[in-house]
Amino acid sequence: MERIFTKIEEIALKIDNLIKTAEGGYSESSNSTGDTQLKLDIQSDEIIEKVLKELPEIKAIISEEKEDILELNSDAQYTVCYDPLDGSSIVDYNLSVGSIFGIYENGLDGASLKASVYIVYGPRVEMIKTVRGSKPKHYRLINNKFILQSEIILNSHGTLNAPGGTQKNWYPHHKELIDLFFKDGYRLRYSGGMVPDLHQVLLKGGGLFSYPGTTDKPKGKLRALFEVIPFALAFIEAGGEAIDNRGISLLEFKPSHPHDTTPCFFGSKDEIKRVKEAYSGKE
Repeated sequence: MERIFTKIEEIALKIDNLIKTAEGGYSESSNSTGDTQLKLDIQSDEIIEKVLKELPEIKAIISEEKEDILELNSDAQYTVCYDPLDGSSIVDYNLSVGSIFGIYENGLDGASLKASVYIVYGPRVEMIKTVRGSKPKHYRLINNKFILQSEIILNSHGTLNAPGGTQKNWYPHHKELIDLFFKDGYRLRYSGGMVPDLHQVLLKGGGLFSYPGTTDKPKGKLRALFEVIPFALAFIEAGGEAIDNRGISLLEFKPSHPHDTTPCFFGSKDEIKRVKEAYSGKE
């Protein structure tokens, strides 16, 4: 697995350079869910595919930008699912974005996830690496090398509230929950990018990031294999929790299709307890 981590670091350098130098804007193609792809989405996807193909220990790769699984080495151990450039639509406004990787073994579900990595491309380039059974490790790019900064440990209670989804489509119990957090003094943190918002909650020691099911998207918007499950591992290993709208751990989620979505809540234990109470008997 260490060679996969090394290749992800190589990928991060390449995508960081791409963001800083390449032309932005939309392409003429769409991804697996019908969203119009940005040129950076396609180019980032091409970078990752090219680099990961070099590793004999990777059985297959699955990109958020492609419908099909790309089989590589039938006798290999790992499948890597990735979102090449999460939040790419806000790149042109110079906001932070990221790449997300889930490394799975012998299955494509939460129980099969062995490690996750995400990269934040912002004023600083940072990487969070989580191996199942270990605390997430925080690295910063310094002189083209990722240097370990610290382990990440969440407090039982946080101060940040990052609510996703279009508010007019929230269910009443979800709106009431979010309003109560703000009434209690939680600070709003929502940039439109999943990676930087979740990264901030982790590094600040806690809080809540939520992307619920809504009236127009009852199963949520965020994709389980590429986004939700990899971040769930980081939050759980840091001492927090990550659940769906039924209060079930996202590491128990079993997608029926590689591009399945799910409602998701990530946070400190106190915040997730309040989510469970608000959602009890509702969905």
